[in-house]
Amino acid sequence: MPPRQRLSPADRRARFLAVGARLFAARPYEEVLMEDVAEEAGVSRALLYRHFPGKRDLFAAVYQQAADQLLVNTRFDPTQTLVEQLTEGLDAHLDYFIENRNAVLAANRVLVGDPVIQTIMNDELDALRAGLLNVLPLADENAREAVSGVLKSWLVFVQVLCVDWLTRETCSRAELRDVCIGAVLGAIRPLLAVDPASDWPR
Repeated sequence: MPPRQRLSPADRRARFLAVGARLFAARPYEEVLMEDVAEEAGVSRALLYRHFPGKRDLFAAVYQQAADQLLVNTRFDPTQTLVEQLTEGLDAHLDYFIENRNAVLAANRVLVGDPVIQTIMNDELDALRAGLLNVLPLADENAREAVSGVLKSWLVFVQVLCVDWLTRETCSRAELRDVCIGAVLGAIRPLLAVDPASDWPR
């Protein structure tokens, strides 16, 4: 066991999250034990349980941190074309999904019925939808409402497609990303007076 250090509560929690993120990425959810987290963090199990009552609580905190960071990395910049923004946002998410395959599969399959995990995912999808709505050329409130509904369905489509791709890579990463971009542009173009992506297809 590594030598124990005296840390502030915030630093100790950050260490637990870092260790948890690494283990949940490296192993299937079922194989991650709280005892392993405590050992790698250099603390007693009792101290770890004081911060996180159970493995699901630790996983939820790890996943919330990842979702927050993905939103930071998904910038909607009106100076870029919509295709550039979609490409950067999807690349950020795909990078995370690939590097943290086990954690993503755990959230979407093992813990699919968990209300806390579902709230984290739904909140992230809602934030992504709001960001996209703000950079689209929407003529009026009716157009905004219609496009919002399409984006909500598209984000779920992307989520399901990417999770399936993590288990069976039936196409390349670039093809997966372009399928997602093509799907949303094809879905919203009929609802907009101005083409939002004259640079697509590439």
